[in-house]
Amino acid sequence: MIEGVFPPLPTPFAEDGSLAIDRLRKNVERLNGTGLSGYLALGSNGEAFHVSPAEASQVFVAVTASVAPGMTVLAGTGQLSTWATIEMTERAADAGCNAALVLPPFYYRGSMTGDALRRHFEAVADASRLPVLLYNVPATTGISIPVEVIAALAKHPNVVGVKDSSGEVARLADTVRLTRGGEPFSVFSGNFAATLPGLTFGIQGAILAVANVAPRECVSLLSLFREGRLAEAGEMHLRILPVATAVTSKHGVPGLKAALDLLGGDDGLYGGPPRPPLLAVTPAVRAEIAQTLREAGLLPV
Repeated sequence: MIEGVFPPLPTPFAEDGSLAIDRLRKNVERLNGTGLSGYLALGSNGEAFHVSPAEASQVFVAVTASVAPGMTVLAGTGQLSTWATIEMTERAADAGCNAALVLPPFYYRGSMTGDALRRHFEAVADASRLPVLLYNVPATTGISIPVEVIAALAKHPNVVGVKDSSGEVARLADTVRLTRGGEPFSVFSGNFAATLPGLTFGIQGAILAVANVAPRECVSLLSLFREGRLAEAGEMHLRILPVATAVTSKHGVPGLKAALDLLGGDDGLYGGPPRPPLLAVTPAVRAEIAQTLREAGLLPV
């Protein structure tokens, strides 16, 4: 069973827009040893739809080559067709990734019935050399995978979990309720605010953008809960929540990259520019993010 805390790694780009693979390797090396269970390469925060298939292979190889022994590499492989998703999942397997995270094909979302989604994920899982995790991210795709479909897919021998980024605690609880009791199936929260509530009813971990900038704190949140130190876990949740909001729903990928640059200094973590059409944050937003990091104790006052 896959469990623990995973950051969805931002994909670094140079000022000319090209991949900055050396920066990606260094980011992973600097995050190794912080207690994280592994990494997600090319998730939503990795600008997955801003890279070509050939570039995706480079990203997968860079992460698997830089990860510390014993850590797990998840690969975001969801594309806009079943065929393209299978092909991208093959690229991830060739690169040595450990599992694939697959979002629903969303371009023709009006036709993505429960049956269409189930058949899509089954076809990917049947063809994949990697274990498959489902990815529910309605804010990005406009599609919410029905919990009943997730429960049906959980019975597939090669579907091993789900990341739910909806932020809906009731939905997360329903997912746990309907998928337990059979084969091992990992339920992850992709939303920081829902993570601590989710731990109370049995999620296995979280895949969080904020774990890029506060990895030890996110790992500590899980550890404190599991040790029964609930008040301390609650305090950690409240401390990191404004940072999580800043680098996700409020300022998105550009905000996350700005936070990494603020934390990185001259020889630390690198965020760099997003790829167009995303725009870098303004100086005012950068200053706002810096203040949020200071208030959380992540930057010197």
